[in-house]
Amino acid sequence: MGSPDHPEDPMAHVIASDGEALQVAQEMATVLAGQADDRDRLRRLPADELDRLSASGLLGITVPREHGGAGVSVATLAEVVRLLGTADGSVAQIPQSHFVFLDALRRQGTPAQCARWFAEALAGRRFANAQTERSGATVTDDSTALVPDGAGGWVLSGEKYYCTGALFADWLVVRAVLGDEPAPRPKVLVYLERGTPGVTVQDDWDGMGQRTTASGTVRLDDVRVTGDAVVPFGGLFDGPTTYGARAQVLHAAIDAGLARGALTAAVTAVARARPWFESGATTAAGDPLVVQQAGEAEITVRSAEALLREAARAVDDAESDPTDDSTARASIATAVAKVAAARAAVDAASVLFELGGTRTAAAGLNLSRHWRDARTHTLHDPARWKVQHVGRWLLSGTPPPRHGQL
Repeated sequence: MGSPDHPEDPMAHVIASDGEALQVAQEMATVLAGQADDRDRLRRLPADELDRLSASGLLGITVPREHGGAGVSVATLAEVVRLLGTADGSVAQIPQSHFVFLDALRRQGTPAQCARWFAEALAGRRFANAQTERSGATVTDDSTALVPDGAGGWVLSGEKYYCTGALFADWLVVRAVLGDEPAPRPKVLVYLERGTPGVTVQDDWDGMGQRTTASGTVRLDDVRVTGDAVVPFGGLFDGPTTYGARAQVLHAAIDAGLARGALTAAVTAVARARPWFESGATTAAGDPLVVQQAGEAEITVRSAEALLREAARAVDDAESDPTDDSTARASIATAVAKVAAARAAVDAASVLFELGGTRTAAAGLNLSRHWRDARTHTLHDPARWKVQHVGRWLLSGTPPPRHGQL
């Protein structure tokens, strides 16, 4: 049975608890792993897989309990994303912004807005980001503008890039400036149905990795917007907040998942490899130098997984009592986890080839997807700045800034 607005869509399952969310995520990861290689090799966009993700109920797990959702902890959410990332780093990336913008709605939306879009999430509808622009001096600069239409509504115009999941979204969340305000113009989020007249989504993402994230360009040509679709953005950072840490811990979860997926592939590669003749071993797994390198890789990946869990717990703790100190600690813990997970993902995806030997370079195996996905995702925001904030916190107690990257 479908909803009135989407009569052709099956109703999504509604997940009731953290435990159920983890169980469903593990089942979904098994499904995704089955054809992840073919999807990357052929750049076959995951339409069917995303429909299954919607139907699974996972897209509604952060909806607060008072709106009918499970309201899962950040620790559970991070583990759900990590599990998906072990199977397919592209598909795991797509719901990241979905969860972030549901969080923005929870914090900034009116009761009517929350009721409307939380119901959409519970029904399996997908939200995608339309934030970044190429024209500004930095990624924080926006020229996309929302201006009054003179009749009580608004008109939205601009162009957004790297809009992950936009091709398969039901809703686009567009970051824009209020064009009729004096500088610095306040920013807003516009929750926009993808099929709205004037909205064009292009399939033009050509990254070397994460090839199937459907991260196309979004063009907005005099799009009509009603006032009830507009949610304030700047207020997210007016006081102590976990908004940025919560968003970033999901990126860390994707990297930790990529790291574990690469190391799992390495185990299979070693089983197929021949031992080096000088080792005296009868199998590659018996080569003491292979054993040493594998052990080091496992320690690196486990460290990232542990730091991810620590960061997620810190965000949960801060959300229950959001003070300047608790939210700063959550941001620092998340920065540490993100740096560690990014390093682990790239390292594990490289070690995969060293452990498996020359055979792993065969194009037909497509093992390069692990490194390509890791290297592409870890470019999302520079780890070097996170290291800076961690160092300042350690040496002088300087709290990290409040923005969406921490």
